[in-house]
Amino acid sequence: MATETVTTDNPYGIGALWAQGDFVAKGVLVLLALMSAYSWFIIFTKWWEQRRLLAQAAEAEKNFWAADNIKTGLNKLGGGAGNIFKMMAAEGIDAAEHHGSRLTSQVPLHEWIDNVLARATARINNTLSNQLPFLATTGSTAPFIGLFGTVWGIYHALVAIGVAGQASIDKVAGPVGEALIMTAIGLAVAVPAVLGYNFLLGRNKKIMERVRLFSNDLEQVIVSGSRVEGRSAPMISGAAKK
Repeated sequence: MATETVTTDNPYGIGALWAQGDFVAKGVLVLLALMSAYSWFIIFTKWWEQRRLLAQAAEAEKNFWAADNIKTGLNKLGGGAGNIFKMMAAEGIDAAEHHGSRLTSQVPLHEWIDNVLARATARINNTLSNQLPFLATTGSTAPFIGLFGTVWGIYHALVAIGVAGQASIDKVAGPVGEALIMTAIGLAVAVPAVLGYNFLLGRNKKIMERVRLFSNDLEQVIVSGSRVEGRSAPMISGAAKK
């Protein structure tokens, strides 16, 4: 004879917490959910952006420096305005071609090119760093927001005990469960944000290292016509110089 299975709803789960919680508990849950969703959005979008920039760095190393001159190398870089290495090369060439005008004649060529490429490098660094502070903020504040929910849940448990006049399990199980859930959610939001921040920060440093090396080599080529890269440094003829 088959036994009939009886299922009962969990009165102390997240659904019950949302249904029975007051505006403070619901506000904490909504805030943590928004912080988590935006943190994951930042992690995935920045990872995709870094992946694209690393591919551009590999393309620049393979195609740009293999060209006969930097103008030809510039045309070999794809990606349009979204290619940061193409943008830097274009700005460097344009700055070299306009050097010697009435406004720039008093500035040595190497200082002029260095300033132009330094500004381009700073813009790239600022772009890569965008939104990362939110991950750091989430990682440092989410546990405390969850802790606030924990304190609020314990407060409700104490109120329930005081009203009932006895510490029966059915009076405190709900509020205590609410407190534990809030703590767990706060940690679940904070941990991925911290890991994502450190992961993206490390990749940003790797990208900026490639950017600075490209900037230094580009400046050397524009100013001297050669790229210093050890004994077998290739000479790039046709550099734009005044």
